[in-house]
Formats: sequence, structure tokens, C-alpha cells
Amino acid sequence: MYVERASRLPGAVAWTNTPSGDGVVRVLPDGCMDLLWHDGRLMVAGPDTRAHLPDGGTGPWAGVRFPPGTAPALLGVPAHELRDRRVELADLWPAARVRRLAGAVNAAADPAGGLEELALRRAGDADPPDPLLRQVVTALDAGRPVAAIADELGFGSRQLHRRSLSAFGYGPKTLARILRLHRALALARAGVPFAETAARAGYADQAHLARDVREFSGLPLGRLLAG
Repeated sequence: MYVERASRLPGAVAWTNTPSGDGVVRVLPDGCMDLLWHDGRLMVAGPDTRAHLPDGGTGPWAGVRFPPGTAPALLGVPAHELRDRRVELADLWPAARVRRLAGAVNAAADPAGGLEELALRRAGDADPPDPLLRQVVTALDAGRPVAAIADELGFGSRQLHRRSLSAFGYGPKTLARILRLHRALALARAGVPFAETAARAGYADQAHLARDVREFSGLPLGRLLAG
């Protein structure tokens, strides 16, 4: 069973998941990165460009999901280096330090709470994320054209693309498509007909929505919603 709640770290989400054995749950691209705990180990989930299918490991998982663009400042690693990857935290930070941190999370009454404490301490020590990144995400989620966003922020398109790779793991056009996908899925799950969902989310037509859903999730829209 999957359960999430707002984290004490602003904008983040703390979650736990205990697989039920009823089948694989697809983790869709969302522009976010996660700090993970599983089987006593600490890991990082990079930004995805396609659905991630967990390997079926048993036992509970816990995580802190960081809003788009914020994790690289905490981890000290550009997001594009972790794109479509799950890596051990010890591959990014000194192993002795990670062992101490894992011990603290393992000793916590709630692993998700232990991860939160880790993230909060790290956020207090790290430089804050670029404040313009929040503006980029908000504008993209509102359907604003990438070129217009670059102009409004005083960037060239290439500069915005480079900064997006470092912050989000991919360029702004890919992030815009991922955010649009989630707008569409929210509408479709609320019972909005697919053709209307496509129009309201910013797709050219229902066929355009169907192509994007299949590309990012690997499933047709109907099957994805049914699952």
C-alpha cells in the first residue's frame, strides 16, 4: 500500500510503500527526484523520461520526493547525471558518511521521518535552489511556450536548456510534456472524457494525448487508468 503526506521540507512529499504482490506499479515521470530507503540502504531516484518498473524487491520502501529542480542543490549532483537511474547514495557521497546516515534512518521509528530529518539537515547546509527554477516550472505547467519563458527571464533558449538539464534532468520542452501529461491524467481520473481532457490539458487532439501517454507510460490511456 502506498501512502504519502506533505513533508516538513517545504514543497516535498514523504511517502511509504509496502508492495502487496498484486502486480508491478508503474512510476511515471513527474520531473521529481527522490531520496529512497529500502532494506536498510539509502538510494536516489533520478528524474525519469519513461515509466520506471520496480524490480519487485520485497519489503517496505520509504522516500522523500523533492519538487522539480530542488534535489540537485541538496545532493550536489546535476540532475541529468542521474536521469533514468536509481543509484546508491554512497555512489554520490562518501561511503562512511552514508553508513552513518543510513544507521540514523534505520534507527528512526518511521523511515520516512528519518529521511525527512536527513533532508532537512542537508537543506540547512546546502545552497538554496535557484529561485528562477520555480518560475520556470510554474510557467511550463501553465502551458507557456519555452521561448516566451526564456525571454521573460532574460535567458537565451540555449541557456535555459543548459540550466534545465542541470536542475530537472532534461530540457524545458521535455519537462513541459511531463507536466502536461500529469494535468491530463488528473482530468481523466476525475472522469473528464478523453477528447475534452486532451483539449483542456493543451494537446492538439485526443490522438496527440494518446501518443504521449503511450510514450511516457508504455500503456494506452485506458489501461493506464484501469491499473
